[in-house]
Amino acid sequence: MKPITSEFDIAAGLDALLTLDPRLGDIVARAGPVPLRLQPAGFAGLAEIIVSQMVSKASASAIFGRLAAKLSGEVCGAGVIALGADGLFGVGLSRAKASALLAIAEAEIAGRLDLQGACCMETAEALAHLTAVKGVGPWTAEVYLMFCAGHPDIFPVGDIALVHAVHHAFGRDEKLKGRDLAALAECWSPWRSVAARLFWAFYSQALRRAADPLG
Repeated sequence: MKPITSEFDIAAGLDALLTLDPRLGDIVARAGPVPLRLQPAGFAGLAEIIVSQMVSKASASAIFGRLAAKLSGEVCGAGVIALGADGLFGVGLSRAKASALLAIAEAEIAGRLDLQGACCMETAEALAHLTAVKGVGPWTAEVYLMFCAGHPDIFPVGDIALVHAVHHAFGRDEKLKGRDLAALAECWSPWRSVAARLFWAFYSQALRRAADPLG
């Protein structure tokens, strides 16, 4: 598995996708630049993904900024445990997100979660390792592996913006979800992570707002 680590890798992936599925030509032309958005692996990267769920980009940035300030700039498991639930509530985190961050911190410190090591695992193994921790669902694990580990062949079918993007791009009568969307994405393997970035970029252009999880 060669990770996606540069804009060159994105360009190579797009070229390969056009060969795999010529229908994507118009989508590539309309999407504009397809960003890499690679983030450092580790606790802070996963925490930022969790903070960003179900809130606007501005709100996520503000909450994560307050969390980082509380922890003197270093968002880490030990710091989160020291803050405790009340401290996490104080920066604006919901009960569910605070519980998830605490569970991740405890698992990492106990040695049950290896966020760096997961980046080197094969995708299925890495997903199983991450989702074994309470509060880390499939979407969270997939986005972490895409944007913090550079896994090249992931298509998060549970991402609402991605569902809408594929629907809008292909002009389908019904939105594909779950297994049907996963089946459609099979033809973009082994570059599904680039395909996902492409559809997010396409949707961002169509709606004039950020669509990808770390946009």
